[in-house]
Amino acid sequence: MAAAWGRAKRALATKLCIRVPPARQGALEDASSSPPPPPGWEACPSPPAAGTDAEGTTGSVAEEKARSSSASMRRLSSSGSRSSNSKRVCAICLGGMRTGHGQALFTAECSHKFHFHCITSNVRHGNHICPICRAEWKELPFQGTQPGDATHGRARVSPVNWPQDDGHMTVVRRLNHTYSGNLQEQFPVFRTPEADIFNDDEHIDLQPETMDGYNAVTGSVEIKTYSEFQAIQQSVTQKVFSILIHLKAPKSLDPVNSRAPLDLVTVLDVSGSMKGAKLALLKSAMNFVVQTLGPNDRLSVIAFSSTARRLFPLRRMTLTGRMRALIAVNSLVDGGGTNIADGLKMGAKVIEHRRLKNPICSIILLSDGQDTYSHRSYDGVQRNHSVLVPPSILPGTGNHVQIHTFGFGADHDSAAMHSIAETSSGTFSFIDAEGSIQNGFAQCIGGLLSVVVKEMQLGIECVDKGVLLTSIKSGSYSSQVAEDKRSGSVDIGDLYADEERAFLVTLHVPAAQGQTVLIKPSCTYEEAVTTESIQVQGEEVSVQRPAYCVDCKMSPEVEREWHRVQAMEDMSAARAAAETGAFSQAVSILEGRSRILESQAAHSSDSQCLALITELREMQERVESRRRYDESGRAYMLAGLSSHSLQRATARGDSTELTTQIHTYQTPSMVDMLQRSQTLVPAVVGMLNRSPTVAPSRSSSRSVRPTKSFSEQLP
Repeated sequence: MAAAWGRAKRALATKLCIRVPPARQGALEDASSSPPPPPGWEACPSPPAAGTDAEGTTGSVAEEKARSSSASMRRLSSSGSRSSNSKRVCAICLGGMRTGHGQALFTAECSHKFHFHCITSNVRHGNHICPICRAEWKELPFQGTQPGDATHGRARVSPVNWPQDDGHMTVVRRLNHTYSGNLQEQFPVFRTPEADIFNDDEHIDLQPETMDGYNAVTGSVEIKTYSEFQAIQQSVTQKVFSILIHLKAPKSLDPVNSRAPLDLVTVLDVSGSMKGAKLALLKSAMNFVVQTLGPNDRLSVIAFSSTARRLFPLRRMTLTGRMRALIAVNSLVDGGGTNIADGLKMGAKVIEHRRLKNPICSIILLSDGQDTYSHRSYDGVQRNHSVLVPPSILPGTGNHVQIHTFGFGADHDSAAMHSIAETSSGTFSFIDAEGSIQNGFAQCIGGLLSVVVKEMQLGIECVDKGVLLTSIKSGSYSSQVAEDKRSGSVDIGDLYADEERAFLVTLHVPAAQGQTVLIKPSCTYEEAVTTESIQVQGEEVSVQRPAYCVDCKMSPEVEREWHRVQAMEDMSAARAAAETGAFSQAVSILEGRSRILESQAAHSSDSQCLALITELREMQERVESRRRYDESGRAYMLAGLSSHSLQRATARGDSTELTTQIHTYQTPSMVDMLQRSQTLVPAVVGMLNRSPTVAPSRSSSRSVRPTKSFSEQLP
């Protein structure tokens, strides 16, 4: 009986075009309880002897089966030879492919050959077409338990000296070849499991040797103050007296080896609108991110379309981690709708369920379309976009992280992307030109890899009796004024190395003689590398009270900051007018502010005023009509408001080279990372521009010429 069963197995192997290696030949003839070898191996065994069928009988039927099997074997062997002669490297990892070197190889039905582990990774990430010829496969390689909704195919795997830990390797045939997009419904094995807990993040060393006993920064946060006037007449009660509080983060001594490591989750839109050059440039930008992160940094990638899937958990960007991340990113394919909420929900899970946490953590979100699932009610009325942000990562929770959003192209939902960023205390960037994706990512990463200050809070205490704190101009930063108006605070959060913040406070100053001590500023924060708590006390701010004030001029530092704050307020007012369709009113608001700044810049040559004038003019052009506003005006204005309200550089949809002067908030690390990116972007964009369907990027080859920082303009 056992012998008959063995002959039946060999006949079945012949029919399915399966070769049983000699090392496993004996195992095949063992007890019937042993599992069959992986189907789809490269060559077929020799056919049974002439005149013998699977049951040991003679007849013409068995001869016909043998001839059919031999013909099938010859066809497959011929195609396999052509493939192996034409391609000696794997098109996915570019590694060599040689039999007998511990490699399992897969030859697709289109004759192209790949490493089995590379192509199964491709399939798991939703890519079901040949990476070389783009042919749609009917037979898919799979590593693991065989799915139930498939049959064995005849694409081939060569297991010569395969690694023993590769597991069970299978080729499965798709039953429905005409389906339009959701393979996950037919093959549950390809669906990313909706795990309740993502606690599979890679282990990290929370106390790297490079940080022990090493001072990673120079000094502490620097506090400077500037009074609106140096003196107030003693008999005068000043109801609105302005003081500028300027903060500057310390430098990083060794930004490469002694910085706080980062946990980064990228949430990427791969919907159908991302096809072609968009997806190619996104992959290029992500490749730059992967290569930029260090071995102590961890990365996880979430791809979303109609649903979200996690390509891989938080993984250290070591040499091996980078290679695996690159394979996963380059396997992305487009298709489906746009479900931003699902992508963010999965990204929040990755962060919330970490077993270990790096000191710095952030989410980068990129989308080029309208969210088609989450924030529109049945009657078409738009809901509050902030509901797209998972509550578990909002400010005030133990897992709060900033979400830096990137709206890509003319069709993205800039209002939703800006709201997501604002709700999470992150930035919103507008990517107008396709070739600018990588530059936008580079600027953001340059900041995240240089965080030196965490959880910073500015405190303000009134000193002399009768002095009251009436307001704090803090932009998007949360600020509080005590009920008795004798103190206040601003929650600032993280600061990058050399990053600056400026806050205007207004006071009620009573009449007095001699000298009035107004306020005493201070700040507390956590050093990002050492996690040490730091408290810095600023000097008391006082004002002289003479009997008469002669020729009292406003401080240029305070005046400059007032211009910036008022310009930001006018941008917000112009946007509100444009949203109601009052485009002429929006233009008038921006033009009026430009004229004021032009008169100021005429006698001061202030670079910040010049940059604001350029930005306001650009906004005027983009709000002249409904078409211009919908195409780019709304996104451009929101990116500008995000930048000014947080005093942090964002990417804009630049249309002129002059607008590169706008980015007064760029830090040295941002500029360095941008320069690294721009040495690579022209080559990538140039390659894509050779296709007639891709328009050249206007900003891809621009150099970075940042303006002087605010502190450099101070005396």
